Amino acid sequence: MFANLALATFMVSLTAAIHLGGLLGLLWVLRNRAHRIRAHESHLVPLGVILFVVLGLVAIHSVEIWLYGAAFWAIGAVGDFETALYFSTVTFTTLGYGDVVLAGNWRLFGAIEAGNGLILFGWSTAFLLSVTSRLRLLEHDWLEKTNAD
Repeated sequence: MFANLALATFMVSLTAAIHLGGLLGLLWVLRNRAHRIRAHESHLVPLGVILFVVLGLVAIHSVEIWLYGAAFWAIGAVGDFETALYFSTVTFTTLGYGDVVLAGNWRLFGAIEAGNGLILFGWSTAFLLSVTSRLRLLEHDWLEKTNAD
């Protein structure tokens, strides 16, 4: 059980750090390109920004899922890497199909991955909502200025 908790603590810490770094990277790109975003000039610009953020979030989650998959494979919890990656994806996204089941000594590690994935998806959802809200606010500010003129 100690190995489960130690590995789970390490993986939760690692994936949280990766997630934070990924979100900060997305913010950095958005802030450095903010002067080019003219939401009022085209409806495609906000859509492009949202698409960029969504694809960035998918990339961040993919790295985290692959790391968990590598961990399952490295500890021998599953037979091959493809199965480990599949199990990790199903677990991280909390789908839990149940067609691949871990041995009793690693079940706690799998359960903690599911909790970690749930929290990180929530964090990503909040980030995406924040970006879309900010885009709407920029559009609203521009419309207010245009109507005042």
